[in-house]
Amino acid sequence: MGGMDRNSSSSQAGRTVARVGRVVVVTGAGTGIGRATARAFAAQGARVVAVGRRAEPLEETAGGEDLITPLVADVTGEGEPERIVRAALEAYGRLDVLVNNAGIVRGGALATLAPETIAPQIATNLVAPILLAQAALPSLEAAGGVIVNVSTAVGQRAWPGHAVYAATKAAVELLTRSWAVELAPRGIRVVAVAPGAIETPIGEHQGLTPEQLAVVLEWQLAHTPLGRIGQPEEVAWAITQLAAPAASFITGAVLAVDGGAVVA
Repeated sequence: MGGMDRNSSSSQAGRTVARVGRVVVVTGAGTGIGRATARAFAAQGARVVAVGRRAEPLEETAGGEDLITPLVADVTGEGEPERIVRAALEAYGRLDVLVNNAGIVRGGALATLAPETIAPQIATNLVAPILLAQAALPSLEAAGGVIVNVSTAVGQRAWPGHAVYAATKAAVELLTRSWAVELAPRGIRVVAVAPGAIETPIGEHQGLTPEQLAVVLEWQLAHTPLGRIGQPEEVAWAITQLAAPAASFITGAVLAVDGGAVVA
């Protein structure tokens, strides 16, 4: 896997640590919510390690912004969670916020599900956040840090044909609540956001045709009381607010950013 594209040497880290503020790791930062989140934290002056599987989208996320450092990594790869955390520490000497955003969707009715459909979703959406949080624990404890997990509104209701994805995200919400209690004595807050219908490339990544995407869009709009699709920046705002020092009394919360879908 590729390494950090800038600021990765020990000598650079030594010069940088003294002047950095918060340091944030965002997974799935190449597109959509992850990209918007990386940029939102950078706009606040944080140093952001933007993690993704492809270099080109990560460079687009950074857009020449020195506060965003791309890191090509597969969160499901053996040893990758440790490498991601180590890269942040080598570059900046600390880690304050871990945003577990990377996720994949693979549809399929129960009768048609195959292991190759099930396993990648569990590995990316559920196992990777666990291992990343585990690798980051010492650094987050030292910083009094925050874990932000990205769930989904459909993790709280039925989504026929996408039950595995919804189940992994529902599990992430339970992890959020459980970790919040477990890690509170260590000074670590754990929160989550549950986006609804958001304008991201997730459908294209799933391999849906334009016709299939149109059907999904119609279904989403029918189940969103505000009657529109949300923007990645709206979810990024919620993530940065929950991770902010001013939110220091919030832990174990799962904030819906879904246009009212969950309560409808």
